[in-house]
Amino acid sequence: MSATSTAVGVVGAVAPVTRRVRAYFAPVDRVAGVPTVFDAAQMGAFALDTPPAPWVDLGWCANFVRKSATKIAALTMGAPAVVQSQVRSQLEATVQLEFECWGKLQLALAAGSQQMNLLRTANGAAANGSGGLAAAAVPLVAGSTATSLNVAAAAQFQVGELVAVDEDYVAQVGFVGSGVSAAYVVSPASVRNDINYIRRVTLNVGRIVGTTAGVLQLGGALLAGVPPSGMQVSPLVGFVDREGGGFFQEWSGLFVMDGEQGDRVIYHYPRLQAMQGPAETVEALGGPLERVKLAGAFRALPVKDTNDGATVLCFRSYLPGAMRAV
Repeated sequence: MSATSTAVGVVGAVAPVTRRVRAYFAPVDRVAGVPTVFDAAQMGAFALDTPPAPWVDLGWCANFVRKSATKIAALTMGAPAVVQSQVRSQLEATVQLEFECWGKLQLALAAGSQQMNLLRTANGAAANGSGGLAAAAVPLVAGSTATSLNVAAAAQFQVGELVAVDEDYVAQVGFVGSGVSAAYVVSPASVRNDINYIRRVTLNVGRIVGTTAGVLQLGGALLAGVPPSGMQVSPLVGFVDREGGGFFQEWSGLFVMDGEQGDRVIYHYPRLQAMQGPAETVEALGGPLERVKLAGAFRALPVKDTNDGATVLCFRSYLPGAMRAV
């Protein structure tokens, strides 16, 4: 008997048709200078609502614009000069977008510099633009997880409160913040030796959605994962960023365009630094209502591709739809 096969027709290739762009960010190890790698061959088909760890879903974004400012120069020889070849004389790329929602991470990315937590202040604390002297933090005890905090004094916290979870500041210098480098400390004196300074800048925050037997239940997992028992918890009322500051946020960025015909375009920027201060755009709604969106602008920094040692700023991947001609 001979084997039989069924021929399947190939559908003609088309330009991707998409609705919106989904944004994801992941930490860069600032001390080692190592970004988060995204391998489209292994992870490119992930479900948009469940990105692979450690990528964090920042939701849909609008007015996504990426630009290449890479310069190509001609190499000439002879008299008269004749172009013999070309070289890339400068590598540069930028990304601009508007976040559709406001949250701690979106605010931090769009802030450009430190994005700080408004820690609950101590009684009688002097007023300060980024928050006054913070109230005493509450220590964690053993048994905490990324979504539940076992604290020594749960009665001090209310359902619905925001909390910052991180270690005490005890004269550390350099990058600080669990999970993500949230600030750079030059000297203890520059942050007034504030024991709460790391919790003031950390991105390791959550919202209390319930309390059970001294355990605070959070609405989502902490960015830094399971906290060690040496960390402390500070309640906070919101977030604040500033026009100015010497610190630059740096993240790995991933932007996905899901095509209506089953295809997908992925832009992976291993290293992005904010290139502007806090900014917003306004979208008119019905009547007097307006929607305020966070506007972010980022400059891509270089990495080496281990496959051939090339210096690159961005990886653009295209995953064709099923049975599309290539």
